[in-house]
Amino acid sequence: MRIHYLQHVPFEGPASIAQWATDRGYSLSATQLYQGETLPNVAAFDWLIVLGGPMNIYEEALYPWLKVEKQFIGEAIGAGKVVIGICLGAQLLAAVLGGKVEKNQQKEIGWFPVQLTSEARWFSPFADLPPEFMAFHWHGDTFSIPPACTWLASSAGCRNQAFSYGHKVLGLQFHLESTPAAVQALIENCGEELVPGQYIQSPPEMLGQPDRFTAINAIMGQILSRLALQAA
Repeated sequence: MRIHYLQHVPFEGPASIAQWATDRGYSLSATQLYQGETLPNVAAFDWLIVLGGPMNIYEEALYPWLKVEKQFIGEAIGAGKVVIGICLGAQLLAAVLGGKVEKNQQKEIGWFPVQLTSEARWFSPFADLPPEFMAFHWHGDTFSIPPACTWLASSAGCRNQAFSYGHKVLGLQFHLESTPAAVQALIENCGEELVPGQYIQSPPEMLGQPDRFTAINAIMGQILSRLALQAA
């Protein structure tokens, strides 16, 4: 399997997803959009993973590549590729599929539980997940569930946390791929966002329980493995 990912900033990479792919002998390639790299032909990969980033999807004046990226995501979906969006990536997916992206009522940064919807049981990659689990979050925007998509998950701080489109496209507002090093990089580069708030934790709170990273990485691996089976 050939996996390609889109990276928006140098400090937010695929984290545990890279290890999952390597363990299975899958190839992993990237377009670093912040470096001005050219997007590949969609025939060059089987999966497309769109990572997170601190920018907003509507900031095309500041980040001109956002417009081209949205068109590329649409092409990948149209070509029948597996497409996974995480955080900013999920917002881009939502916009491409006809959803609306806007500011959430509050920022959600840190560890907060996610609850699955009743519809999630019918989406194979989520079928064996617990009805509630802890996830890592770092976002200020949210998306509406696009037309023809299935709402999969919610949280107290953000109603729309995940959606699917068909059986090959998945948007995750939350992070399951994060590792301690990945979160430390976010703290170092986006620490100005850590102001007092109902859903904003401190760095010690975010990094103080290493077992949480092991747990979410296991869930991420389970989702990816089930998605691979479903899309085969």
